[in-house]
Amino acid sequence: MNIQNLIIAFVITLTSTLILVFPIKKFAFKFGFVDLPSKRKIHKHVTPRLGGLAIFIGVALGLLYLQPSHPELPAVFYGAIIVTIVGIIDDKYQIRPLVKLAGQLLATTVVISGGVIIERITLPLFGTIEFNQVVAVFITVMWIVGITNAINLIDGLDGLASGVTTIGLISILIMAFMDNNVVVIYLATVLIAGNIGFLFHNFYPAKIYMGDTGSMFLGYSIAVISTLGLFKNVTIFSFILPIIILAIPIFDTLFAIVRRILDGESILLPDKKHIHYRLLEAGFSHRATVLIIYGFSALFGLIAILYSKASLVVTFILSLALLLLLQAFAELAGVIGNGKMPLINMVHRTCKKKNVDYKSNQ
Repeated sequence: MNIQNLIIAFVITLTSTLILVFPIKKFAFKFGFVDLPSKRKIHKHVTPRLGGLAIFIGVALGLLYLQPSHPELPAVFYGAIIVTIVGIIDDKYQIRPLVKLAGQLLATTVVISGGVIIERITLPLFGTIEFNQVVAVFITVMWIVGITNAINLIDGLDGLASGVTTIGLISILIMAFMDNNVVVIYLATVLIAGNIGFLFHNFYPAKIYMGDTGSMFLGYSIAVISTLGLFKNVTIFSFILPIIILAIPIFDTLFAIVRRILDGESILLPDKKHIHYRLLEAGFSHRATVLIIYGFSALFGLIAILYSKASLVVTFILSLALLLLLQAFAELAGVIGNGKMPLINMVHRTCKKKNVDYKSNQ
């Protein structure tokens, strides 16, 4: 692996994505790839979609320069093309969820047929668990399709999906360097570069949205990369690490499903009760809400990295910190009964008391 080539590929992808957004934005307006304001959405003006196409092309150009060699990569690329085409069609015509799911399943089938499959997981206390072919295929499908849709669901605020996936990819990249997993390093590097290039246009206030073209491509990509990297690892946390890294989209999606079932609503219908909407309702600004979720993502990513090399004592401390973070996240997501937020309110009261005590001692 040549670090200089990696840096050049990073620059190629970032610059390409940054520049490509301009013609893609014009194309989106001209041919109707636009997001119209509605009661469910935050924005007030017609905004072009299709920004994810710039990320896809930028990443492709970066990989074209690197020319990574791996027997499973052709299937990964074909799957990426399929999921991107489905996203482009959805950005134009708003296809039904089941049609979109069929496209995701097709992409996943291509990837699995190429050898990208979760054949085993490693769990603390249980050790390595080998799967038969049927179970392995089922788990891989659930993982790739689930993460693809999870990233799609959190794409509700300017810069949110790009930022969260970038933070997750940085965590994966660090662990890939620790394990010297070259193919994951290449893929994660160009995807991070593409995200950063797009964020110049997409961070609040966004001039263009990535649309389903981008969110599905990023969700698919991070799911496949974690399968190639983290699930292939033999450490005792090979199953837990990708879940921790992607905790924000995973648990926001799970909480949304639970919430809709409890409310007697269809799990396929969108709503305004995801964590980013909850934070906005609590009085945080658009920018602050995105930064708070970035912070949560970074903390989960850091915990995952520490988990991969932690001793038993440190593992216990990290597990406690992880549970507290999940509790806070669940409270913000509104899955605690009647909107109660015991942990967050306790922290708020403690901070307020310390502030009062500090002022009285001055």
